[in-house]
Amino acid sequence: MSERSVYLKPNVVIEPLVEGWYAWAHLISPATAAMNITGRHLKIMNSYIQAPQIHAAAVKNPKMLGGPFMDFEGKRVDDVKSLKENTLRDQADMIALAEAIKELDTILKNHPKGFSLEPLYEEVPEILKGYVELTYDLNDNASFRVFESLLYESKYYKPQTQSIAFWITDNDHRPFCLSTPKLEEPDVLHLRIPFDHPGIDEISKMRRTPQTIEHIKSFFDLDGQQETLLENLFTTTPYPGYEKYSGDKIRMRYFGHACILIETKEVSILVDPLISYYGYHSNVNHFSDLDLPDTIDYILITHNHQDHILFETLLPLRHKVKNIIVPRTNTNVLQDPNLKLMFNRIGFDNIIEIDEMETISFGDTKVTGLPFTGEHSDLNIQAKACFHVKIDEFSLLFVADSRVMEPRLYEHVHRQVGDIDVIFLGMECDGAPLTWLYGPLRTEELSRDKDGSRRLAGSDCEKGMSLVNIFNPKEAYVYAMGQEPWVEFISSVKYTDESNPILQSDRLVAECQSKGITAERLFGEKELLYDKQVVEEIG
Repeated sequence: MSERSVYLKPNVVIEPLVEGWYAWAHLISPATAAMNITGRHLKIMNSYIQAPQIHAAAVKNPKMLGGPFMDFEGKRVDDVKSLKENTLRDQADMIALAEAIKELDTILKNHPKGFSLEPLYEEVPEILKGYVELTYDLNDNASFRVFESLLYESKYYKPQTQSIAFWITDNDHRPFCLSTPKLEEPDVLHLRIPFDHPGIDEISKMRRTPQTIEHIKSFFDLDGQQETLLENLFTTTPYPGYEKYSGDKIRMRYFGHACILIETKEVSILVDPLISYYGYHSNVNHFSDLDLPDTIDYILITHNHQDHILFETLLPLRHKVKNIIVPRTNTNVLQDPNLKLMFNRIGFDNIIEIDEMETISFGDTKVTGLPFTGEHSDLNIQAKACFHVKIDEFSLLFVADSRVMEPRLYEHVHRQVGDIDVIFLGMECDGAPLTWLYGPLRTEELSRDKDGSRRLAGSDCEKGMSLVNIFNPKEAYVYAMGQEPWVEFISSVKYTDESNPILQSDRLVAECQSKGITAERLFGEKELLYDKQVVEEIG
């Protein structure tokens, strides 16, 4: 088989890891990675080692879904101990960096408010000297900004801790990715390679283009067992080909969660890629990577959360993506890492930053970045954007998880972009508290009542309808609800018919329909064809 041309099996998972933990954006940028290692990974490992049965009980409780509990049924304690020991050894520099960040924060809090910060540069922890600037806001609140580009060039960016786990799936079930690491398994090919490794692209191409196993082996240094595991990832059965869309209309395909593919015969645009695998049984009809074009002209990234930037989807697509558009940020604050720097470091050299109200044009298509408010627990974060996509005179608005804090903002936007034809709106309106995602970046505890008041929440019915009333769409679709089974391990969301986000989105759909607006909460898959004012629904 090694000399024959073969294909990658369609249900092979290409899972990126950092020191054994599921890779997401906050594990790439050095400062946020350091804080997550100490404030998330080590805390969870210590907790599991001390009380594994508490974790085993918690993961069975629906109310604890998404909590800091490992899903190992109370077993594999020795393996977790080993992972902890490896972390303490391999990530010693990062642990020291996190401690230095906490120390600097304490220094700033104790400094007399309003007085010059210049004398404090002598007190900055040694390992942070030259990597931070001390700053005030206009109300004399002291903070610091990180020279993130310099940290990427330092010993604190550690591609040697990156790896890829290749394994075959037959279902959607997986433990919650932020709480359960990937321990060694006998049927998993675990290669300690950085995310910019060319072998990832070569393997990914084999979903459609056959190649010999010997060619793939040449990219890696494999032992005998690894060679056997690698060979098991391939098949002689061809992957079904993709028929490029060649119609005169605009085709929209919903892939689940916040992932939308827009195609014309000239261009393909993929929004917030989160793609399910092809080739395994699922109770939910859905598009998969089988249904992606051979070339993706533009990927649009709305914001830096793990269900909108998914390396597991993006790395296998890297070889076929021409451009990725990301929201620009230059805050250099801890909670707002630069997306272009991050993508560049993991092998993407085709990143375009977009500002609010900036338009990028290509052919008859224009993409405009729009303000994205809320959903980030009141933190100063700029790496987020809604997108207005206009093809000829037909326009689509992707609002993602934006929470409409002040409708007049979008009245100002409307004066610039006008009415739109189709709006996509996330309505996970309860949201997790601030510390669920950003807790490891904080240097002191936040009280429960304050934490609960600052949510990662999208719009409810009232806020969503304010957008509908401003932009006057002909169609309104609720998406990004985390309901698809292949999203659960990332979003940790499970709704009932009585859950508030379901009730709120039901109300919005009903109100839209009462106004003569086509409306639906999307789930699984959806395909629509648009011809300016004419809409044809399929399926």
